Amino acid sequence: MKAADTDDPMDPSMTITTPDDFTQRWRQPPNFPLKIPFDYTFLPAVDILDHVRRDEEVRFTILGDDDWQIRMDRTAAFRTAPIEEIVTWPFRLVHFNLGRFYDDLLDGFQDKVMIPWRTHLSAQGFTWQRLAPILFLSTDGASSTYHNDNSHGLVWQVYGAKTFHSYLDPDKHLPAEAAVIGETTGEDPPEHDAADHHSVTMQPGDQLWSHALTPHWVTTESPLAMSITLSHGGLCHQGRFSERELVLRAYWNKNPGEAWTHDLRNVRY
Repeated sequence: MKAADTDDPMDPSMTITTPDDFTQRWRQPPNFPLKIPFDYTFLPAVDILDHVRRDEEVRFTILGDDDWQIRMDRTAAFRTAPIEEIVTWPFRLVHFNLGRFYDDLLDGFQDKVMIPWRTHLSAQGFTWQRLAPILFLSTDGASSTYHNDNSHGLVWQVYGAKTFHSYLDPDKHLPAEAAVIGETTGEDPPEHDAADHHSVTMQPGDQLWSHALTPHWVTTESPLAMSITLSHGGLCHQGRFSERELVLRAYWNKNPGEAWTHDLRNVRY
């Protein structure tokens, strides 16, 4: 992703490269590309897939136009079938608890990615209530659900290609008040004007900032694709939350028993 030839600081195509740029842009949509030079090399995506598919906390969905029985058979065999066969199936997979792999599959990830990023944010005056990595793997043609998250995401494309779809003006399609109470989740996005569409195709190494409480969906554009999202819950800069998250905070003030339980709402990727 390269910066566009424009002087407009709100152009979503402009890559964020400095701390000042980031602190000016993070509070409100649209999504924007950024470049954080993490010094970390992942194992091959197929090796990571082969490992995490066997873990008890992994979540996956077999997709495709095949009949119900084929999808059920593939679901039952997903953890044990030859990996060469698995990668030919349409599926999407997510793992929310990558700390389980810090001693083997993701050796060094905590020291080379999570600690430097937390240190960088803290030095710029940010605080947060939760900051954790999430792993996504999928095959060609797979799409995520249409949903919004209660957290900000630093989306880091590691292997293959994906297109991250959202809107230039999310309020036009889903006000924050509706996002907070879960009026977003669906298998496919609703009909909308193409002019409102904001899509970024991400290649290995590309990064994108996804704003909290904004509707989005992701499509896979390569035979196998892998990305990591650093999920920021309760992100705050010098006492100020993002514009849409203020609505979430107001809702939780009125409904304290629901605070943070919303993070469990969209567990099916």
